Amino acid sequence: MSTQGVTSKSKEELIEKWSKPEVISGSEMLLRSLLLEGAECVFGYPGGAVLFIYDAMHGFTDFQHLLTRHEQGAIHAADGYARSTGKVGVCIATSGPGATNLVTGIATAFMDSVPLVVITGNVATSFIGTDAFQEADIVGITMPITKHSYLVRKAEDLPRVIHEAFHIANSGRKGPVLIDIPKDVSAEKTLFQPVSHVSLRGYNPTVQPNKMQVDKMLRAIEQAERPVILAGGGVIYSGAHEELFEFVTKTGIPTTTTLLGLGGFPSGNGLHMGMPGMHGTYTANTAIQSADLLINIGARFDDRVTMKLKGFAPLAKVVHIDIDPAEIGKNVPTDIPIVGDVRAVLQLANASANRAGKADAWRAQVSEWKAAKPNKYKDSDVVLKPQWVVSMIHETTKGDAIVTTDVGQHQMWAAQYYPLNKPRSWVTSGGLGTMGFGFPSAIGAQMGNPDRVVVSINGDGGMQMCAQELAICAINNIPVKVAIINNQVLGMVRQWQEIIYDNRYSHIDLAGSPDFVKLSEAYGVKAFRASNKEEARSAWLEALAHPGPAVVEFVVRKEENVFPMVTQGSTIGEMLMGDSE
Repeated sequence: MSTQGVTSKSKEELIEKWSKPEVISGSEMLLRSLLLEGAECVFGYPGGAVLFIYDAMHGFTDFQHLLTRHEQGAIHAADGYARSTGKVGVCIATSGPGATNLVTGIATAFMDSVPLVVITGNVATSFIGTDAFQEADIVGITMPITKHSYLVRKAEDLPRVIHEAFHIANSGRKGPVLIDIPKDVSAEKTLFQPVSHVSLRGYNPTVQPNKMQVDKMLRAIEQAERPVILAGGGVIYSGAHEELFEFVTKTGIPTTTTLLGLGGFPSGNGLHMGMPGMHGTYTANTAIQSADLLINIGARFDDRVTMKLKGFAPLAKVVHIDIDPAEIGKNVPTDIPIVGDVRAVLQLANASANRAGKADAWRAQVSEWKAAKPNKYKDSDVVLKPQWVVSMIHETTKGDAIVTTDVGQHQMWAAQYYPLNKPRSWVTSGGLGTMGFGFPSAIGAQMGNPDRVVVSINGDGGMQMCAQELAICAINNIPVKVAIINNQVLGMVRQWQEIIYDNRYSHIDLAGSPDFVKLSEAYGVKAFRASNKEEARSAWLEALAHPGPAVVEFVVRKEENVFPMVTQGSTIGEMLMGDSE
């Protein structure tokens, strides 16, 4: 498996090569413009409205196109590619149902600030608004879940639109941009001239922070006795992991990382407290509730982090650093707002940051909590426990894999028991919680990182939502290693029904699911099943050693729950500790 990308040098050569005006089709303009933006791999599914685009791809080898088996698989793969590489993910679908099949993936990327350029076909301009075959107003449908949208009406606009779309998607608060191209526009021939500059009136994200605000934060740190850093996905998106490490080292402030921030600060560091929130660690949640200074760096105070807002961090002065001013003060009142790119803010802060000198007793207290109340579970030599499976995967990959997850109990166990020390090694749907995301996002991550081990941890429910993408792993020898945590039930729903709904279990039984080994083998993918520790380790090691894609189904205990847990309506200090209580 390999991908072909455009280097900065070759981009310059292409600009020179195409500097002379030339009459080509809109479809050829699209492909050339994608090359100029550095596209390495495009994920897509053809149909009538994009046939001119796919015709232009015939024999085209300058970037790789991966034909998925469903449009949702294509956009989740583009998402996984973007999250794991830091580059813009690209996907293509036809009009009508092709475009609407992308909606869940667009919303997933929008909620988690992932840079995507989503290209859809549309009916010819003369048919727009007539309810033509496979017509859908995809611009209107996706307006609330895109950062920006274009309906291209002239082929000559395509180079500019594509250049602007990449810039918008990957600057400021990142997000998905939609480009809708009518069929006649993709066929229209006109002069092509590369575009190398962007001029967007009204779009000018604040990157450099106000120094006075940063100085206020530094003074607050010097006075704080119980400071806490809450680091989110913005740390990773801005490439600020090294700056965060320096900041934490200089100030000595205990740090917690959100679900999307995992890997932004090394889990093995003595000042790391784990993840906060609904399934956060005892230490992280207790520290936030006890803090007198809470510094939010690139997180949006999501409700799964804060839980009951009234009573969240009740003693803390709040600093909020975010590139999106709309997030500051939206959920949690902020005392020191700092608008700017996280990396730029931390670089400025690190120039004069000092140790939180009044917090020595606080650091000792945090260390005591970590030692007394780590995440733990009751292991078993009789039944296979999912926490043990995740820990075993961490051990056998030496913690160096890119891990993608689906959504549910397995997602939380992976977050708790697969410690991460590198950024862009964790790919998961946070804000939207999209089942079906995990496996195709792993395909995208593997395409963007062909030399790294990519592990996709899934539940038996989510795996069935995009299982058809096993075909493209087999056909293209994409060596994703898939772990299916099979408890034969919608696990997180079952847990809520047990704890919150008094054991009234309703429509959660997945016992009729397929034989995942046979299903994988039917697609041409090597597969194994394990129901005890010996089988699990043996099967997983064989899967890791296999040069192509492999699936391991781990049959685990149905009744296992994720702890700690904070129920809705409770503050994050009110934790159910489960087996550790």
